[in-house]
Amino acid sequence: MAEGLKKSFRPILYIAGAVCLVLLMMVMSGVFIAGKIGPNDKAPDLQETPYKPVKIYRAEKQYITEYYEAVGTVRPKTETRIEAQITGRILEIPVRPGEKLKKGEILVLLDDRESKSKLDQARLALTSAKARKEKAKDGLVSAQAVLNQTESSYKRLKTLFDSDIVTSHELEAAESTYLQAKARVEQAEEALNEADSEVLRVKKTIEQSRIALGYTRIHAPETGEVVKRTAEPGDLAWPGKPLLIIQTRGELRLEAQVREGLIGFVPLGAELDTVITALKKSLKGIVEEIVPSADPMTRTFLVKVGLPHHESLFPGMFGRLLIPIEEKEIIVVPKDAVVNIGQMEVVTILENDRWKKIFVKTGREIDNNRLEILSGLNGGEQVALKRKDDE
Repeated sequence: MAEGLKKSFRPILYIAGAVCLVLLMMVMSGVFIAGKIGPNDKAPDLQETPYKPVKIYRAEKQYITEYYEAVGTVRPKTETRIEAQITGRILEIPVRPGEKLKKGEILVLLDDRESKSKLDQARLALTSAKARKEKAKDGLVSAQAVLNQTESSYKRLKTLFDSDIVTSHELEAAESTYLQAKARVEQAEEALNEADSEVLRVKKTIEQSRIALGYTRIHAPETGEVVKRTAEPGDLAWPGKPLLIIQTRGELRLEAQVREGLIGFVPLGAELDTVITALKKSLKGIVEEIVPSADPMTRTFLVKVGLPHHESLFPGMFGRLLIPIEEKEIIVVPKDAVVNIGQMEVVTILENDRWKKIFVKTGREIDNNRLEILSGLNGGEQVALKRKDDE
């Protein structure tokens, strides 16, 4: 029974499928769209007809600049990653993403107890080193006085020995005393040099300790804005670990990829137009840098164009760099001169003192009031602006 019902409904399904297919083909061909001319329809007759235009306009020839649009992204001129110079526990980070900064403002405070302790120890060591230096100076003065005394005595005895007044034994004793005094002076000088070197070494240690203590307070290297914060109070900071990322808020540029065949149209220092989509406006930019190496995957060069300051301009925005390629002659007419008949575009021109409708093909919109004519006009023709009954 079920098999019989199934067979009886099968022709109905076939018919319904065929009807749906025909309807789909009719929709795609535009049968149900009013005013649309089908592929087999005859184009409307555009014979010369009496016509009284509202306003006459002459089709103009003009030169426009053809541009290549290189897409890019707005980026800061400088983006700085803030790191610690020493290892230490983070006590405070008084800034948050989005905050504006001034050069020298404190960004991060680290635990400075260890650095202060090392600085105090170095200062005590300097006091001890200076005391040893003073003691060595005193020892040198004393040794020098003894040397002067023994040298004088030795010279006097030597003169007496030459006159056979003193014995050689007495002269030898005086000479030995003199040489010992001279050796003590040399030792005192060496001790003073060592003490002086120790003072210099401890002073360098103090300077290093001061620098390390200064590293516990991280300051903003330039005026900018906090973009990202990657650490919190209590975390351990060490060299190489990023804590904050800041960027120059007011100094932005568009970084665009320009294909290799057009890089010659982008000279360094040139002023070019840029379009920032989010702002819906064009900004003048200066080509500041061209990376002298093409990307082997995309065959493009990275071009960096400096942008003027704008309150609503932010890093990460999408933009386009307009690169002028060539001057091109085009024909333009007012928008109101073009009438649509189905998919056809028609303008009314004055020919042999009679108004005549002709087919044209339009191109880009030149401005809010004019259209480019790709074909149908040669330029110089008198065209009529459409009337309400031309619609």
